Amino acid sequence: MNETKISVIIPSYNHADSLPGCFESLFTQTVPVREIIVVDDGSTDNTSEIVKPYLDRVKYIYQENAGAPAARNNGFRSSTGEYVIFCDADVIMKPKMLEIMLAELEKNSDISVAYSGFVWGWKAFKGLPFSKEQLFKMNFIHSTSLVRREDFPLFDENVKRLQDWDLWLTMTKQGKMAKCVSEEPLFTVRIDGTSRIGSSWIPKIMYKLPWHLIGWAPKQVSKYKTAREILKKKHAEIV
Repeated sequence: MNETKISVIIPSYNHADSLPGCFESLFTQTVPVREIIVVDDGSTDNTSEIVKPYLDRVKYIYQENAGAPAARNNGFRSSTGEYVIFCDADVIMKPKMLEIMLAELEKNSDISVAYSGFVWGWKAFKGLPFSKEQLFKMNFIHSTSLVRREDFPLFDENVKRLQDWDLWLTMTKQGKMAKCVSEEPLFTVRIDGTSRIGSSWIPKIMYKLPWHLIGWAPKQVSKYKTAREILKKKHAEIV
């Protein structure tokens, strides 16, 4: 197994404080990565200063604020790995996460995406078996999943919310398959209510949780509900 096949792309907007923890979890992976690329989406905090001590191991790209899909696509175009993973700055990986995901994609050429269970703030979510019917109803695949480069169609930069769900639905329409490699969580998403780029994954059950505890207003939750209906119309032919 080639241990330098994975490109890690970290889009970040004003998430400087989260980056060191994310970096450290990548540095301790049991499978070393090929490259770590941080795409700074026009941050107004000290992201560039936080990244400086890591520039011997991390590539830093600055762009004018264009949104998460554009930042992820920019990072992808600058990457060279056979496999890519879009890891938001608020993610902390378990040491064997990439090893487990890579092993599945290496042994099974029919699989385009390897995903797992995860912890989101205070809630643990088990990984669910892949089903296009269930995926159409609700996103259960987090953006922090390992993707085969040749099967990645780019994020739709016109989609402003739930971009990862849109990506998985697009790949499903193209006949691509995903696989859950671990029901148990392989990573944690830290939440503090301040990230604009953050992890865009949000399942239906989350609408019922106490968003005020992390600083979310009803208007913000409503935007996600609207985006969900837009995506279901866009991909209605899947089922």
